[in-house]
Amino acid sequence: MDQRGMVLLAGNSHPALAELIAKHLEINVGSSLVYYNTTREIQVEIQESVRGKDVYILQTGAKDVNNSIFELLMMADACKRISCKNIIGVLPYLPYSHQTKMRRRGNISLKLVAEMICKAGLSHVITLDLHSKESQGFFSCRMDNLRASPFFLQYIVDSVPNYNNAVIVAKNPMTARRATSYAERLRLGFAVIHGVLQEHDNENDARADEWAIQDGRGSPPPASPADKEPSATKSRMFTMGVGPMLPNAPPKEKPPASVVGDVSGRIAIIVDDMIDDVKSFIDAATLLKENGAVKVYAMATHGIFTTDAARMLNASQLDEIVVTNSNPHETQKAESTRINTVDISILLAEAIRRIHNNESMSHLFKNVTMED
Repeated sequence: MDQRGMVLLAGNSHPALAELIAKHLEINVGSSLVYYNTTREIQVEIQESVRGKDVYILQTGAKDVNNSIFELLMMADACKRISCKNIIGVLPYLPYSHQTKMRRRGNISLKLVAEMICKAGLSHVITLDLHSKESQGFFSCRMDNLRASPFFLQYIVDSVPNYNNAVIVAKNPMTARRATSYAERLRLGFAVIHGVLQEHDNENDARADEWAIQDGRGSPPPASPADKEPSATKSRMFTMGVGPMLPNAPPKEKPPASVVGDVSGRIAIIVDDMIDDVKSFIDAATLLKENGAVKVYAMATHGIFTTDAARMLNASQLDEIVVTNSNPHETQKAESTRINTVDISILLAEAIRRIHNNESMSHLFKNVTMED
C-alpha cells in the first residue's frame, strides 16, 4: 500500500497489534514516543513529520485504562498542533464502553470519554463490538463499529469438533440477541441461562435500602416519639403529601439460575462481547455441565483478564476460551492452554485502508446483523 499521506502511530497499550496492522498495510509504524516523567506525567513526542497527513492512532483500553485514554488524547493534541490533516482513532476496545447508563447520583462515563476524544481533535473513531450500539450517539465525530462475529463463526466451523452438535448459549437474557444471531447463521440450537449464578448479596441490598431512604423515597419520614408528644409550643402545621400515596412496587427477585433449553449431550458455546469477570463464565460452565453439556466453550470479543484469571480458568469446567487480540493477554495465555486467540488485525487494517482511500465500508458489514 502506498503510505504517502498517512501515518500509523501507536500508544503503549498494544504495540504488537499495531505491528500486525502495519504488516497488512505494508507500511511501518510511525515513529513516536510516549513516556512518563518523574512525576508520572505523560509526555509525547511525534518523531516524524505528519503535516498534511491522515494520522491513525492505535490505542486500546488495556489494563491501565485511564493512562491509555490520556495517552490517546495527548497524542491527538500533539498531531493537531503540528498541522496534520485528520486524526482517526483506532480503538479496538473502547474504554468505559460498558458505562453508558447513569446510576443513582452517578455519571455517564462513556459520554464524558466521547466528549474528550472529540474535543482532542479526533474526526473519526474505529472500534470493535461496542457493548451498546446506541452509545455511538455520544460521539459528535464519525464512527465505525466493526464486528468480530464473522471470525468467531469461522472459528466454530473450523476448530470446534462436531460443531453440528453444538448449542449457542446466552449467559444471561441480556445477551440473548447475540446468541440467537449466532445460532440462526450456524443453524444450531439456542439456550439461555436465567436467574442468578451467585449467592444473594445481603450487604449490597442493605446498602441499596439505605440509599433509597436517603433519596427520599420513604417521604414523609416516620414521626419520632418526641413528635407524637403534645406540646403547648408545638406548631399545628404538619406535612402532607400532594395526593394519594404512590404504589409500592414489589422488589425484583431473580430465581436461582437455570438453563432454558436443551444442552444435554451437546457442546455448549457461550457467546458475549467481553470477558472481564471470569467468575461468571466459570459459574455458567459449571451449571451447563451439571445440565449434561459434554464440552463448554466461551467466546468473547474482548478478553480483559485479571491477574489470577489463568489459575481460575485452569481449575474450571470451561474447556476453551476464545477471544480476539483487541487487548493484550499474552501473560494469561502463557499460563493457560485453554485460552485461544482470534486475530482481527486484518479487519482493522482493511478499515484503515478503505477510510484512507475513501472507499465504502459496507463490505466489512456484509451479512452482519445489528444483534452481533
